[in-house]
Amino acid sequence: MNHTEQLQISQIKRAGLHRRLYDWTLHWAHTPYGSIALFILAFCESSFFPIPPDVLLMALAFSIARKSFKYAAICSVGSILGGGFGYFIGFGLFDFVGIPILTTLGLIEKFDYVKEQYNTNAFSAVAIAGFTPIPYKVFTIAAGACKINLWTFLIASAISRSGRFFIVAALICIFGPKIKHFIEKYFNIISIAFVVLIVAGFFVIKLLK
Repeated sequence: MNHTEQLQISQIKRAGLHRRLYDWTLHWAHTPYGSIALFILAFCESSFFPIPPDVLLMALAFSIARKSFKYAAICSVGSILGGGFGYFIGFGLFDFVGIPILTTLGLIEKFDYVKEQYNTNAFSAVAIAGFTPIPYKVFTIAAGACKINLWTFLIASAISRSGRFFIVAALICIFGPKIKHFIEKYFNIISIAFVVLIVAGFFVIKLLK
């Protein structure tokens, strides 16, 4: 068996595991522990869990639309605290824990790119991170490994993650279940638009100084 075949088998196994974890994540929306599971998922996803919390957030919000913002708040707090844990992993346990996590999830190649972003502008890199296709855990672990200021990281994380989750909550609360297909299909475009607003905000603030 050559290297290419081994890589393909590894990717197939990873995809199968990802699907099972996805289904397992969704099933919590149909239990009395949905809110607790959402917090734990958001916390874990920021440092090592592969399934984004948006999956459970949307399932819970669609089931009770009037609680959308409550679920978004729970998700935001869990993600921000989990980001702090990811920062700790990168800061003190990168070689022993951080590298194995990123390698197992197939994300180690993205680490160098994220590190370059931090060297350019740490705050904007974190603020935009929550809306990029790159899993957030890469940014949290890299933030600790690059020793960026903890408060800069936490404030930017709060803006980024809260913005992402509350956008979802607002769409669901306003439009209800009929917005489901739109979110699933166009959420990346919505995210990019929000990033553009963040960047524009930075420029406006800079011009006003």
